[in-house]
Amino acid sequence: MGADFARAALAAGHAVVATGRNSDAVSKTLGQSNDLLAVTLDVTKRVDAEAAVRAAVDRFDRIDVLVNNAASFYAGYFEELTPEQFERQLSVSLIGPMNVTRAVLPVMRKQRAGHIISISSSAGLAAGFEFVTAYAASKFGLEGWMESLHAEVAPFGITTTIVNPGFFRTELLTEQSTNYAEPSIADYDERRGPLVEYWKSQNGRQSGDPAKLARALITVASQEPPPRRFIAGVDAIATAEQKIADLKAQIEAHRELSASLAFD
Repeated sequence: MGADFARAALAAGHAVVATGRNSDAVSKTLGQSNDLLAVTLDVTKRVDAEAAVRAAVDRFDRIDVLVNNAASFYAGYFEELTPEQFERQLSVSLIGPMNVTRAVLPVMRKQRAGHIISISSSAGLAAGFEFVTAYAASKFGLEGWMESLHAEVAPFGITTTIVNPGFFRTELLTEQSTNYAEPSIADYDERRGPLVEYWKSQNGRQSGDPAKLARALITVASQEPPPRRFIAGVDAIATAEQKIADLKAQIEAHRELSASLAFD
């Protein structure tokens, strides 16, 4: 997905700083351009984030848009995921975007302008299904952080957008990107096998086109003001609408009790 974002931005005439844990791989993927700077960045390392920001400013003088796209997927039942796996999920998908944003914000504050886009997920809106506790925790955390960050940085002319993609055909479900919990609790045995097979079978079959999402983000980033949230994909819209309906139903089911809790 990141490569598609970079290609779309370059095609639209923008200068791009494309980052990855291996900058040579980034250059090989995107090719050469006077408007492109490939930089090594492991988002879990604050020194990498700070160095990437310095390189961007040295080359292009400013940073107008930051896209936080890095993520990993630790799949499995909560009880079977190790604390270390959970921490690694949060380190990449939640703390990583925080590291990069923390490095970028001084530049945007000085400019009194900038736009921070963070890629969340439908699982950051609603996650009432099995096997995604770690991933959903990272995305729900990302959303809470971004919503509060908006209020903090808006006075500096900095805007924020949360993007909730549905099921897009990315590398997230490849063997290199998905990590499964080791089976360890017999009570989950009957359900675990079919779920692992389902997730593996979905790789390469997702309906969403990352190139179209990339072009949509170029549109979103050009809007004044940009949306606080962008729901990406028909399936993501359905998830959001169901979440809204569920919240309304739960409010109405206990409205009288909820409204009776003030001091008399």
